[in-house]
Amino acid sequence: MAVSTSTLIFLVLIYLVCIFYLARMGYRKSSQTDGYMLAGRKVHPAIMALSYGAAFISTSAIIGFGGVAASLGMGLLWLVFMNIFFGIFIAFVLFGPKTRRMGLNLGAVTFPEFLGRRFQSRFIQGFSGLLIGIFMPLYAGSVLIGAARFLETTLGINYNFALLIFTIIIASYVLKGGLLSVMYVDAFQGTLMFLGMAFLLIFTYIKLGGVVGAHQALTDMAPLVPQSLVDIGHQGWTAMPAFGSPLWWTMVSTLFLGVGIGVLAQPQLAVRFMTVKDDRSLKRAVLVGGPFILMMAGVAYVVGALSNVYFYRTTGQIALEVAGGNTDLIMPAYLNSAMPELFVMFFMLSLLSAAMSTSGAQFHAMGTAIGHDFYQEGIMKGKSRGTTIHATRIGMAFSILLSVILAYILPESIIARATAMFMGLCTSAFLPIYMGALFWKRITREGAVASLVVGSVSSLFWLTFVHAKEAVPLGICQAIFGKATLLSGTWPLVDPILIATPLAFLVAVVVSLATKPMPEKFLEKCYSLRPEDDDEDALGQPAHTTADTASI
Repeated sequence: MAVSTSTLIFLVLIYLVCIFYLARMGYRKSSQTDGYMLAGRKVHPAIMALSYGAAFISTSAIIGFGGVAASLGMGLLWLVFMNIFFGIFIAFVLFGPKTRRMGLNLGAVTFPEFLGRRFQSRFIQGFSGLLIGIFMPLYAGSVLIGAARFLETTLGINYNFALLIFTIIIASYVLKGGLLSVMYVDAFQGTLMFLGMAFLLIFTYIKLGGVVGAHQALTDMAPLVPQSLVDIGHQGWTAMPAFGSPLWWTMVSTLFLGVGIGVLAQPQLAVRFMTVKDDRSLKRAVLVGGPFILMMAGVAYVVGALSNVYFYRTTGQIALEVAGGNTDLIMPAYLNSAMPELFVMFFMLSLLSAAMSTSGAQFHAMGTAIGHDFYQEGIMKGKSRGTTIHATRIGMAFSILLSVILAYILPESIIARATAMFMGLCTSAFLPIYMGALFWKRITREGAVASLVVGSVSSLFWLTFVHAKEAVPLGICQAIFGKATLLSGTWPLVDPILIATPLAFLVAVVVSLATKPMPEKFLEKCYSLRPEDDDEDALGQPAHTTADTASI
């Protein structure tokens, strides 16, 4: 590719200067626990919305899911609706205000701590932290893959080198500045992402002959769908898969439900509700978050599907054939082949922004989960609170290393799959007790513990022994039982979220009704509109204050 090296280096240097300047701004305000872990609880709603959206929409959506759209078609646009309705409207209007108030009332600074304090259980906090620390690196590794693959195809540099440099840049400001630095950088990166996706959509339609012409051309290409996809339900790139087909089950149960609803229980996103100063800020953030998600995910899926038209006109092949069957390479190949040189350079920064914003949020969430929730609160039982930030940084370093290792060893076409797997696990494990914590006072500690364990174990069991997408490659079921999956027929197509999540909800209700309700005075504190003037938190420990880390 004939990209001017000097121009590209100049743009990257300006970009990095902006990032580290914003990160330093956050660091100067993050010397205490609330600042490092929760951005000081006074973030502007627009910054929160952009940070939330940028952390949610990463290379997983643009590269991974864009490539999936090139393979499966525009039926994936239903996922955009799910993302906006559940991930923005329901999240910001219903979940956000209650999470913010309750988190403030209980002095929680992380999502696992929010759950642990709401149910007065260190086990819930420690177990949740361990779950995030073990399985989020899979999601984080897939995001790193997307960024490194784009750098590899755009700049012609070695994949391993691209991965290493990219990770070092993110780690440098996340480790030092905490959540406030991450959110400042996210807002800047989110703005670049929005502009980049807007230009991408416009250029694509111009390149393909306008909106109507491009979509009609894609519809007319239905006979070119590979037979292997037709056999599992593909009916063309502008139609949904055949109802009940394997492809339909994958799209609806794994992608629409796993990612669409799973966003509500994402730890790195839910914690952002606790960073704003009041409920009105959350509702105002909808006006920024909704259009942002529409532009990010919607454009990626539309352009991904339309790339088939471009490649067929220029090479005589569909996108999947051009990429050698690897969906993760489709969007980078399209961008480098179809877009103007200057735009590719700018879009590279947009894509780096998408990956860095999500990775930054993931690294922070994993670090706090391992260092604060699992180690300090779960193992040390809240002792030596003065080491909160140090423990979190050690946890971040460990999780970053694990994510990089996974990015080296994960297979091809893994980005969208890994994203859906982690979001599905979070939905089964966290959504039932998260909803119970916010909306049902009768849920008990015992009910929450049982639901968390059952949701986690059943989801992992289904992934390992029943759901063919994971069970077959893992080979554990084959090794133990002598067959690829325990069940046959339609069951291996059903995503774990449809089994584990209802089961976890049922367990939470049944066990809660069979056990003693939580103290009424404690519930009043949880649900009060204003935090009480209390020097102790819900577990009888000193609440997080600025004095906790004054020595750091």
